[in-house]
Amino acid sequence: MPTALDPVIHAPLRLQICAMLAAAETVDFATVRELLDVSESVLSKHIKVLEEAGYVAVRKATSDHRQRTWLALSGAGRKAFAAHAAALRTLVGDIGLAAE
Repeated sequence: MPTALDPVIHAPLRLQICAMLAAAETVDFATVRELLDVSESVLSKHIKVLEEAGYVAVRKATSDHRQRTWLALSGAGRKAFAAHAAALRTLVGDIGLAAE
């Protein structure tokens, strides 16, 4: 396989987070939490791993008198997610699964 799977992204929840963030410029934390149907603490832990890897940028801002947290894939995160997705496509292609 020419490109290896990224262990930081490969965890199912982090893969879903990256896919969501890849589809938008920024997404607020509450929206990601609701769409993934996870607790704040679970999401925070996964975001922290992605942030420490340099894949996700976290920005906090006040909106309508309340603190909101915005998430975005960094340039490195977009590149890593694209490489990971390509590795997954290669892996699935190599297996030769036929659609049923």
